[in-house]
Amino acid sequence: MEQILDAAEYLFSIHGLHGVTLKEVAQRVGVHHTLLNYYFTDKKKLFDAVIARRAEVTSASRLRAMDDYEASVDGKPTVEGALHAFLDTDLDLYSQGGEGWKNYGALGAIASNTPYGAELFDMHFDPVVLRLLDLLKKAMPDCPEEDVFWGYHFVTGALMLTLARTGRINRLSGGLCDSDDFEAVKARMAAFMAAGFHRICRGDRSLTP
Repeated sequence: MEQILDAAEYLFSIHGLHGVTLKEVAQRVGVHHTLLNYYFTDKKKLFDAVIARRAEVTSASRLRAMDDYEASVDGKPTVEGALHAFLDTDLDLYSQGGEGWKNYGALGAIASNTPYGAELFDMHFDPVVLRLLDLLKKAMPDCPEEDVFWGYHFVTGALMLTLARTGRINRLSGGLCDSDDFEAVKARMAAFMAAGFHRICRGDRSLTP
């Protein structure tokens, strides 16, 4: 089963849900496609299982990190601290967890931008996102609620692009930056996003400083 999920994860991370067949997954594993039909009656069920397998791990890690962070600051979080708790634990999984986690990150980047994938993300990741939003609202009690949600929207967009590891930043920077360098992302993303939260929550949305 793990071999099937690994193979499907790899193929889905490149081609998405609709670009992969059960037969292609079976070929990658080296088994007859009827074996996959025994476990999974259709491709969506296999896709669901691939998403669910690691979702539980990353969700539990991030929830624990945010709980630990809030306890460590006596219930008085900062925006940057909350973002570090939410982002860094996840980035560690993708950078240190091996090729499978990197494939899962790329798959998540694809899936989160499709209607069906977004439904799965609602089911698996809403508790994690709502926990982050709770911390952000505590950190910015005077911030309009819609701005907190928009801020999260921008955060998750940047995170998904990072997990996609397209290599575009490598080419744009002439090799100065590397899309596989999650440590560089960790050192910058939370601080960058926190500044954005503070800016929009001041109510100043002008383009000039």
